[in-house]
Amino acid sequence: MWQQQQQEALHSGGSIHGRRRSSRETWPRCSTSSRDFLPAAMAAARRLQLCAVSPTGRHSASVIFLHGSGDTGQGLRAWVRDVLVPDLAFSHVRVIYPTAPVRPYTPMRGALSNVWFDRYKISRDSPEHLESVDAMCSSLGSIIEDEVKAGIPKHRIIIGGFSMGGAMALHLVCRHHPDVGGVFALSSFLNKDSAAFQDVEKRLKAGLSLPELFQCHGTSDELVLHQWGEDTSVLLRKFGMNTAFHSFPGLNHQLSQPEMELLRGWILSKLPATASFDSHNS
Repeated sequence: MWQQQQQEALHSGGSIHGRRRSSRETWPRCSTSSRDFLPAAMAAARRLQLCAVSPTGRHSASVIFLHGSGDTGQGLRAWVRDVLVPDLAFSHVRVIYPTAPVRPYTPMRGALSNVWFDRYKISRDSPEHLESVDAMCSSLGSIIEDEVKAGIPKHRIIIGGFSMGGAMALHLVCRHHPDVGGVFALSSFLNKDSAAFQDVEKRLKAGLSLPELFQCHGTSDELVLHQWGEDTSVLLRKFGMNTAFHSFPGLNHQLSQPEMELLRGWILSKLPATASFDSHNS
């Protein structure tokens, strides 16, 4: 398992999206304990940096797209632009790319990294580090609140992410904001006893609505196994979510143009530029 943890650590700190970092881009080592660092990290989390792509027309919907471990909002935005031509941009949808705060990351032996939450280890069998997950749900919730204050109804907001960002999105939506327009997870997984499964099951038993889940995963992913993503989809479907799982043969732990084109189409199906919305808000 440590070999697998080293693989993700290399992905997080040694390379991003399959591209090697330059010699100038190195990860600092943590000089304080995780316990000492946590209050500062949580304070930084409340002030998340944002990179956003504005709509070319009237803003009537929003997408919050969360990056993977070791990346930034600007890094993910640049990667999406490189992969998808002519970009993940819309006439009416604002696409927001937040950056996770820097915090010690246990799978990297406590080195500092931009991560949404900590993990005890990278495994579906591991318990979740819920303290860090819940703190970040609170911080990301403020972005949702800002969009609502700007006049965007929650059902016109979609939240998703790549890798760790997808897991973070699932926690945020399934446990705290199930009334958004949908959630997507690319090359992502939830731990098999995830609190997200429990909350989805509670909503099902209470007869409450659940958001739709869109997933994509490469069959050749060696960092987050395809089976982990598929198992996540199966369990969420079992507990009542409407899920769509798309496999991409030969794709590693990365984005691809066909995947992003499929995501764009799904976003437009959930967040159409409707005349009824414009007239309601005029």
